[in-house]
Amino acid sequence: MTAQLNPRGDVAVLVPAAGAGVRLGPGRPKALRLLAGEPLLVHAVRRLAAARSVHTIVVAAPVAEVEAVRELLAPVAPVSVVPGGAERQESVAAALAAVPPGPEIVLVHDAARALTPPDLVEAVAAAVRAGRPAVIPVLPVVDTIKEVGAGEVVLGTVDRSALRAVQTPQGFRRSVLTAAHAAAGDALTDDAGLVEKQGVPVSCVPGSEYALKITRPFDLALAEHLLTSGA
Repeated sequence: MTAQLNPRGDVAVLVPAAGAGVRLGPGRPKALRLLAGEPLLVHAVRRLAAARSVHTIVVAAPVAEVEAVRELLAPVAPVSVVPGGAERQESVAAALAAVPPGPEIVLVHDAARALTPPDLVEAVAAAVRAGRPAVIPVLPVVDTIKEVGAGEVVLGTVDRSALRAVQTPQGFRRSVLTAAHAAAGDALTDDAGLVEKQGVPVSCVPGSEYALKITRPFDLALAEHLLTSGA
């Protein structure tokens, strides 16, 4: 039986959390690394569960950690946990297959974006609800971007005005995401990329500085600072 949050909600959120996270250094899978004494996954799920439109959360956990993740999340929110795959795409597909009938909006969210505010979850869902088949939250690129060739020689400066840094949750009509995964060939780390390959337009909404991806030790330290500042 699939766990439910808001029975009137129309959103299912998939959380692929089976990755190793080698850039954070040796240790447990990335989603289970501690941030201020709690795993990243706990922080992420707590914020997802606070979004009023969320009906279902499905977490794809490391195969060896499925029961441990169920026990970990039980006090946080009613969440379904399924075994993930070796690649992110496999984990998303496994979580998608576990979504019950009902929600027609599906969001895919990285556990590593543990401080993502519920308002961003709602903003992405609202854009899909308004008729957009695929929606991603983005931030402007603020750094100067150089194209670099062999020998680390600069080839030119990229016009950053047309560039955006992409965050999660990424939102989709359920039928759109299902079709994209059914047709997937090469594994991609971005679900919007799968949808783009099907010729489906992907729209953008403003992202959040708090939805940073915790990938390196520096990111973890920054996230801890943001938590102590009230994030």
